[in-house]
Formats: sequence, C-alpha cells, structure tokens
Amino acid sequence: MSSPEAPVPLVIGTRGSPLALAQARQVAWRLFEALNGGAQHAQTGEEAPEGIVIAAIKTTGDLILDRALSEAGGKGLFTRELDAALLDGRTHLAVHSAKDLPTELPDGLVIAGCLPREDVRDAFISLRASSLADLPAGAVVGTASLRRQAQVLRLRPDLRITLLRGNVGTRLRRIEAGEIDATLLAMAGLNRLGLTHKAAGPIPVEAMLPAIGQGAIAIVTRAEDDAVRALVSAIADRPTGIALEAERAFLRVLDGSCRTPIAGYARVDGDRIDFSGLLLSEDGRETVAVTRAGSAADARALGEDAGREVLARAGPGLLPHRAGGKD
Repeated sequence: MSSPEAPVPLVIGTRGSPLALAQARQVAWRLFEALNGGAQHAQTGEEAPEGIVIAAIKTTGDLILDRALSEAGGKGLFTRELDAALLDGRTHLAVHSAKDLPTELPDGLVIAGCLPREDVRDAFISLRASSLADLPAGAVVGTASLRRQAQVLRLRPDLRITLLRGNVGTRLRRIEAGEIDATLLAMAGLNRLGLTHKAAGPIPVEAMLPAIGQGAIAIVTRAEDDAVRALVSAIADRPTGIALEAERAFLRVLDGSCRTPIAGYARVDGDRIDFSGLLLSEDGRETVAVTRAGSAADARALGEDAGREVLARAGPGLLPHRAGGKD
C-alpha cells in the first residue's frame, strides 16, 4: 500500500547496540515494502533501504555499566533520549525491545504496532553445563535482571549471582573468558543476531517465565502523526499487539519497574488469550503466580484483573514500595 503522506526520508530512532540496529533494520525493510506496494525486497548487508534513515542514539542506560539499572532509575534509562528525539521531531518513529519500555510512555507518544513476536524464552549460556540444573553448587551466574536472578535462585538457591551488564557480545565474551560460569539472555536477541548456536539451550517458559514484552519489537510514534501511524499499522502484527497489551496492563497495575522481579507472558490464539503472571522476591523464596484466560478483545482488562489479584495476595516483602512509600 503506497503512502504518499509518509515523510521522506523516514527517520527511525534506535539505540546503537548491534541488536538494536538489527531490530531497526528489520522494521525499516518491512516499512520499505509497505511503502512499495508490499513487494518483497531482499535485505542487503547492514544498510537501511532507500528513503529510510536509521539514527543511532546513545541512551543513558547504555552509559551505565557499573551497576544494575534498578539502582540507577529503571527502564526509562533506555528510552528517554529516543523519546526526546521523537517529541522534538528529529525522528518519526522509534524501535524498541518491548521489554525495555517503561510502564507509562510520555504524553504524546504511543506504541503504534509490533512486529511478529520472536522466541520468548530465556537462553541458558555456559561453557560448564548444558542447563541450569547441571551447574555445580556455588557456580556463578551473571545477570543484571532481577527477574532472572529471582527465578534462578527459586530453582537453584545454591548458586551465586553477580552483576553482568553490557550488550550481547560483551556478555558472551565474559562467558568465553571464564569470568563467570553461566548467564541468561533472550533467545530472541540471539536469533536476531545469528548467534543461536551460542545458547546451550532455551529454558522452558514453564520453568522461567519471560519478561513483559520479551521477544517483541515495539514501534513508538507520536500520537498525532497519523501518516506514520498508518504506515506502522500496515506492518503491525495483531496477536503480538494484543499479547503486549495484556502483559503491560498487568505490569501497570503492579507499578512494576526494573526494581521489582515481575514476569508475564500472554499467548494469543485466534480470539482467545491465555496469560500467566508472576511476582517474586529478589531471592526467589516468595512468589505469587496468577493465570487468566479469556477473549482477546478483553486483553487489557484481563491483564489488569490478574495484576489486582497479585496485589491482593502479595505481602509487603514482595511489594515494599506499596507498604512504605515508593523508593
């Protein structure tokens, strides 16, 4: 479908990591095809297609490598500069890993659509063991995710957790150098970078529930930019958008951030949706798990209802900011 109203060049904002750029290129080529009547075009190298510019923007989160994001301000650290570029008109859309998006977007910005979801599972990566269960007692697992930390300790309380920040390549190099015994990464990221072979194997969702939005690429635009929103809608995947709506509604009710170990995954099959949610203490000893099933048309309400059940069942140890003020 031709879209003469779409700006030329169309400028896509993204973080500058290899994974972020790969995701932005994927969006760029799908948009290019939509602008050219849906004709399939072979992606060439690492360049954006004609008429589309990919602008790599350094974010605060990319600069903080010495501590967990939970100690530095949370998920918004990966999106603030991209939001600013959108709002002041330097870019027309921004491409994000959906799991990096904060619970609430700034006024004037919306998630205009998502690409079809990739593998949602976490990947186990180690040169010492083929699975989490096979790691020796006291082995060191590196991660910056409280969600992964809590679920690892829930399964293996005998393991030690250490901070591991950086992009995918940096984390893999630290494994290869023998600095840590194992780490966990998103299978989706490894697949998109052609690094699937680096995983010892995926961890089943039943054993480790993914992050909200894991595996999904979200496209954010200005709410008032009708031309760009229409273009994004032409490449948007409906089931992924519905699943993300349920998951983010669950997160919003819990007021979740990087400072709270929260996991959630919605599966959409036609007009039906199934949701599983989980809240954990940082050491994995306390948990509240919920499930919901219903109509895909009620995705947001279903996610909110699941979140309210967690709030009702969670003690102050699981949601300390609810008990004594938000930190």
